Amino acid sequence: MASEDPVQDGNRNKDPRLDSLDMQLKKVREAEDIRSGKANPPVSKGMRQGNRVLTELIAGPAGGAIVGGLLDRWLETAPWLLLTCLFLGIGVAFRNIIKISAERPE
Repeated sequence: MASEDPVQDGNRNKDPRLDSLDMQLKKVREAEDIRSGKANPPVSKGMRQGNRVLTELIAGPAGGAIVGGLLDRWLETAPWLLLTCLFLGIGVAFRNIIKISAERPE
C-alpha cells in the first residue's frame, strides 16, 4: 500500500490523480454555479442590441406621450399635441432601431 502513495515513497512530486481530481472538482463547481445562477455568463453583442431595440420601442412612444400630454395640459390643446408627440416618438424609435440594426453583431 505504501508503494502506491507517492508521498510515502519519498517522491514529493505532484500526483496526477490529485491533478485530475482538482480538474473534475473545478468543472463540477463551474457547472453548479451556472445551474444555481451564481455565474454570470458573458452577454453577447446581439443580446445587448436586442435590449436596446426593446428600450427604444418602449421609451420612444412613452416619452412622446408624456411630453405631448404635459404640453396639452399646459396649452389646453388636447389631444392634438399628445398625438403629434406620440407619433414623433414612434418615428424616432424606428429611426434608432434602424441604426441599431445596421450594426454588426459579433
